[in-house]
Amino acid sequence: MSALFQSYFMGGFECSTQRRPDGVRLDLLRATGHDCYAEEDYRALLAQDIATARDGLRWHLIEQHPGQYDWSSFLPMLHAASRTGVQVLWDLCHYGWPEHIDIWSSDFPDRYSRYAAAVARLVRDETADVPFYCPINEISFWAWAAGDMRLFAPRATRRGMELKCQLLRAAIAGTRAILEVDPRARFVAVDPVIHVVPRTPAMRRAAAHARAAQFEAWDILAGKLHPELGGGPDCLDIIGVNYYSNNQWFLRGRTIEVGDPLYRPFREILAETHQRYGRPLFVAETGAEGDLRQPWLRYVCDEVLAAIELGVPVDGICLYPVTNYPGWADERHCDCGLLGPPQQDGSRALHEPLAAELARQQERFRYVREEDRGIAVEAMATARGGWP
Repeated sequence: MSALFQSYFMGGFECSTQRRPDGVRLDLLRATGHDCYAEEDYRALLAQDIATARDGLRWHLIEQHPGQYDWSSFLPMLHAASRTGVQVLWDLCHYGWPEHIDIWSSDFPDRYSRYAAAVARLVRDETADVPFYCPINEISFWAWAAGDMRLFAPRATRRGMELKCQLLRAAIAGTRAILEVDPRARFVAVDPVIHVVPRTPAMRRAAAHARAAQFEAWDILAGKLHPELGGGPDCLDIIGVNYYSNNQWFLRGRTIEVGDPLYRPFREILAETHQRYGRPLFVAETGAEGDLRQPWLRYVCDEVLAAIELGVPVDGICLYPVTNYPGWADERHCDCGLLGPPQQDGSRALHEPLAAELARQQERFRYVREEDRGIAVEAMATARGGWP
């Protein structure tokens, strides 16, 4: 069981909406068919004993004209979640924003906060459940990919920290706007956790700086760094860590693989993150492609259980993406999910080896000691009371 969520294991639906360098706008909810088959997909998760999901809204479809909100792309998904009883953590902004808004402008945070408040009013009026929101997904990754590396919009270089601060202003304003509408709301702050190793002694300082950057967004949300941006304890609720097999590397070099003497166990990364913030946390994204799906899930689960034994309140693991999807850059078919492409009736083929591994892990986590799970309950209560 989870102290925070309806099920310990979750399914995450890829909902990216960024513009690629060639100008094409991605819409992964549409590309995977999830926007049409949300209810069927939620029921497919329930059939695998998954009752919690990560999903997303498409801001660029909702606010096609300034200040005018069209909920037709979101309400069917919200109602599907209500009908099935699946608990959803909603991403409000997953790399995309409306064309008529300048992300670099001083009014971007206010425009975002008005949209976030409108979402909160709608969800409050349409459902009775406590809502969970991810205000802006992967702020650190977005800042690096789009502010330094030109991988997608706004396609800048050497503006990563500027973009990070702009996204954080919006996330902070949006969080408080939501709380004014619905004080019950809970928030997940999602970013990758990483480990960077220098290739030479001369690179030690640069590698340490690169590794430390993973904490900047959470530090700013909590008001511990750049307090002029407005962060505070109320803006850092639940931490979501994203972790894949390529999250450790040599600075300006190759990936460090599991089994390498320099590979840092995931349990240590989880422990460091919790020690730094004292907040409840969960694995918000993890997964692999092809035949690596099962061994990777096994590794992550082994490490999470080890972290729990160390006293770290890891409160869930999200398979992400839970469906296969077309790749961002070239639309290649990525066999990474528990569920395949939709058929005409909305059903999806189950990847049986991953389903079998998931069932084994679900059984393992059912027997986690109650005293270990109680740590997460205590941490959850502490989180809402201020910085520990």
